[in-house]
Amino acid sequence: MIRLIVAAAFGALLAGAAFAHEDVKNPAVKARMELMGKVKDATGLLGGMAKGEMAFDEAKATAARAALIEHAAAIPAAFMSNETDPKSTAKADIWLNWADFESKAKAMGTAAEALDTSAQEWLGAGMGGLGGSCAGCHKAYRVKK
Repeated sequence: MIRLIVAAAFGALLAGAAFAHEDVKNPAVKARMELMGKVKDATGLLGGMAKGEMAFDEAKATAARAALIEHAAAIPAAFMSNETDPKSTAKADIWLNWADFESKAKAMGTAAEALDTSAQEWLGAGMGGLGGSCAGCHKAYRVKK
């Protein structure tokens, strides 16, 4: 029953994210929003496991970690062009402080690489670094929702 509830909640989250991106007219902005949605999904999965909100699954945790490393590497290319859209939450400061933005994306990749996905307690120990890297970038470069 718990799995059904978690699956339904996750499905609703994904549907909500897809719907939120539906009104985005600029394809470059939509692509980067989808990339950041994938980061959110992988981070949410790892966070849920680390907190014990869902069963720990080493294979899924390892796959989410690998996805985060891949997504972090893709962030600079996704944001390289200063593209805008009324639905975008990216601040113009990204392009004014490009080197710092790239550094923050790299920090996220480094934090993901440092995650130990072999056991729940090790995963939980590394989530602070990952969360800190995400928060550092969001505080500087994302419009508050």
